[in-house]
Amino acid sequence: MAGVAIVAGCAVTQGGHGNGHGSGPGADRTGASASPSASAPGTPAPTPSGMAAGNQDPSRFAKQVVKYADQAGIHPQLLMAILYNESYKPHDPAWERAWQRMKPDAAFGIANMHKAAFDETKRGRDFAGRGWQELPDDPSLAIEAAAWYLHDLARDLPDARSGTYTRDELLALGYNAGPGNMAAFARGAHLGPAAQSYLDRLRGYWSLAGQVVRRHG
Repeated sequence: MAGVAIVAGCAVTQGGHGNGHGSGPGADRTGASASPSASAPGTPAPTPSGMAAGNQDPSRFAKQVVKYADQAGIHPQLLMAILYNESYKPHDPAWERAWQRMKPDAAFGIANMHKAAFDETKRGRDFAGRGWQELPDDPSLAIEAAAWYLHDLARDLPDARSGTYTRDELLALGYNAGPGNMAAFARGAHLGPAAQSYLDRLRGYWSLAGQVVRRHG
C-alpha cells in the first residue's frame, strides 16, 4: 500500500492511485474545490459587489441540486452541504474573474470548481461542450458538474473502508482534496488540519442542507 504523507494540512497518498475519470487505471484526479486559505499572503483580493457580498446562501438553488443529484445518483443533501461549504467565497461573476486574473489557478462557480476537475468530469456527458470559464455565469452548470464529480468519486471509493467516516463524508473530502486522499482517508489515514476543517464545516451544515432540499427540492 502506498505511504501517506501530510502535506499542506491534508493526508496525501504518495504515488496517487485513484482511477481518474478518462485517465486510465492508476491515475489520480485533482480535488474539485479550493481551500478557503488558498490566497497568497499579502495578495489583496478584489472587492466583491453588493450581490456577491449579500447573497451567499445556496438554498435558492435547491431545485437544481435535487435535479442533478438525482441524475448523478448522489444524495442531494450531500451536494447542498458542499455548496454551503463552498459559500465562504463571493461568487459574483465579475469578482471571480478579477480574482482569477490575479490567481490563475483559482476555482470558478458556486461549487468552487477547478478547471482540471471540470474538464475531466465533463467528458462524455451532456455538458461536454461547455467550458469551465462559463461556471461563474451559470450556477446550474456548476451544480451539474459538481454532482457528476461526486458520482465519479463514489466509483473510486475502496470497498474495504475503516468505518471512521460515512460514505458522504468521504465523498465530500474527495471533493475538496481529490480521490487519492479520499481513498487514504477511507482506509484510516489521519486528516490534516485543512481536511478536518472541511469535514467539520460539512457536519455543521448537514442538518440545514437536509432541511433545504426537503423544503425546496
